[in-house]
Amino acid sequence: MRVLVVEDHVELAESVARVLRREGMAVDLAHDGEDALERTAVTGYDVVVLDRDLPSVHGDDVCRALVAQATRVLMLTASGTLEDRVDGLSMGADDYLPKPFAYAELIARIRAVARRSPTASPPVLTRGDLRLDPAQRVATRAGMRLPLSPKELAVLEYLLAADGRAVSAEELLERVWDEAADPFTTTVKATINRLRAKLGAPPVIETVPQAGYRI
Repeated sequence: MRVLVVEDHVELAESVARVLRREGMAVDLAHDGEDALERTAVTGYDVVVLDRDLPSVHGDDVCRALVAQATRVLMLTASGTLEDRVDGLSMGADDYLPKPFAYAELIARIRAVARRSPTASPPVLTRGDLRLDPAQRVATRAGMRLPLSPKELAVLEYLLAADGRAVSAEELLERVWDEAADPFTTTVKATINRLRAKLGAPPVIETVPQAGYRI
């Protein structure tokens, strides 16, 4: 899942990003409304976590622009009165979480918002004897839990959600890694190799020449 966190409080933004990355999400940061609009114009995010009181371009205006391009928005703001929540949802935000908040609730709400997408994956992904529960961050094969890292889980989730479609290394890099990833490294191939080893035999990840990988 690719997530953009738009928050002008730098320490809070970085804290949120660390927590979401531990959950296997690819997270980018923006600290003002103008930056948020520029990033969403070039990158398709599954969910944008949006502070309302932003410099340069107000969060309300950012929200309206994102809703117009069918981007899922979770407002995360100190403006937590009933009237504020109604205003935020009326602008088209998918959800509204006031500060202070619990990280566990934020994670659950982001996943719930992402599931509202027309192309959302089922709650539990399966293929043969392979099973992955994205909410619980647990993958099993033949009933045995797999010792996967957050990034390996994220790659496996994306491949399973593709439902047999070949996924290129470039697509995986864009959707599973954040903007800090070097597009010229072999990080995708290395992660796939580790994942194959942990999934065991018989192999389930196929390399499709000139196309990428599929399960």
